[in-house]
Amino acid sequence: MYERYTRPSVDDIFAGKTSKYALAIAVAKRARVITDELDAEKGKSGKGGDKQPPRVCDKPVMEAVEEFKNHQFVILEPDTDD
Repeated sequence: MYERYTRPSVDDIFAGKTSKYALAIAVAKRARVITDELDAEKGKSGKGGDKQPPRVCDKPVMEAVEEFKNHQFVILEPDTDD
């Protein structure tokens, strides 16, 4: 059966330490990396070296959000001295 995806709150993910803009940029960059990795895996699968099944990801953005939610990645922002 399908798992139901529940949207994580920005505050739940970062406890208010990160701006929403930084979150959007970080998720977009991570999703791009995930897409590039999937494309690279597809290119290697035809070469016969790897016998592992290719990773399937229908929604790279959702995977990126989950990775940040699970604290697999962190967002570093510069200190601002006003």
